[in-house]
Amino acid sequence: MTGIRLGVSSCLLGHEVRYDGGHKYDSWVVDTLGKYCDYIHLCPEHDCGMPIPREALNLKGSKDDYRMLTNKTAKDYTEQMLSWSAPVIESLKKEHLCGYILKSKSPSCGFQRVKVYPLHGGAAGKTGVGIFARELLNAFPYLPVEEEGRLHDPVLRENFIERVFVTHSWNILVQEGLSPGSLVRFHTRHKYLLMAHSPQHYREMGKLVAEVKSYPIDEFADIYFAKLMSACALHATPIKHQNVLLHLLGYFKNDLDSFEKQELILLISQYKDGIIPLIVPVTLLNHYVRKYNKEYLVEQVYLQPHPIELKLRNHA
Repeated sequence: MTGIRLGVSSCLLGHEVRYDGGHKYDSWVVDTLGKYCDYIHLCPEHDCGMPIPREALNLKGSKDDYRMLTNKTAKDYTEQMLSWSAPVIESLKKEHLCGYILKSKSPSCGFQRVKVYPLHGGAAGKTGVGIFARELLNAFPYLPVEEEGRLHDPVLRENFIERVFVTHSWNILVQEGLSPGSLVRFHTRHKYLLMAHSPQHYREMGKLVAEVKSYPIDEFADIYFAKLMSACALHATPIKHQNVLLHLLGYFKNDLDSFEKQELILLISQYKDGIIPLIVPVTLLNHYVRKYNKEYLVEQVYLQPHPIELKLRNHA
């Protein structure tokens, strides 16, 4: 099993592949996240055969029917992009991808609100999805995907990276071999992470796992993974985090004195009110987990879902 493999638009790594011969180097993607990931980089426009430099492109047409055309000469590159994308995306299915970072606003790679212009000129009135990004999302409906611009938002960044690491853990599980026991252990380790994202999914998936032996193992895995990624795509809000933290506090009711309990309750409340970051109460909980040797909590992914060096829980 390989490490954490992420797809990424080549220009974000500093490759000079853009229409003007430039790049869009992203220091967080390269210098911070890059320490933990192996990147598979693609530039759909260049890799499908477009030259560097090249005429700029835009999506043109209607909201539900648009194509990728050059701005001045109106040359249509849609079919060329689709013909290149099909085998490339098929090959990506063998790479055990854990996520993908796309270039925002790109007519090939953008997947959030890419401008769609009228076919015969005029201002953009609609938005769509880049041609390559659309094919990627269709082929990998549960893959964590984000644009580099949105990763500057600390909430979106944490949610994306959390999903990446959950997907990596799932890929390892699949590679090592699925069994009812391994699926139950996986779910047990991720219980409080699920609760932080969606208490409803947490309850539903608990009932599902209790029936794991009633399903063919591959069918169960498909159902479970779809629910897992749907749950993790929902944002873990301060109120939902507070609920999880108080649940975890309950494991120490016979260990902590009244002062220690009140201190932790205060920190949890201050986090919920936006005064301190999540890392503060979580760090104290991790201290108590080690101090009192809570083996069940040691295994809980929620308490360290990603490397602490990424500082994803350091924002208030």
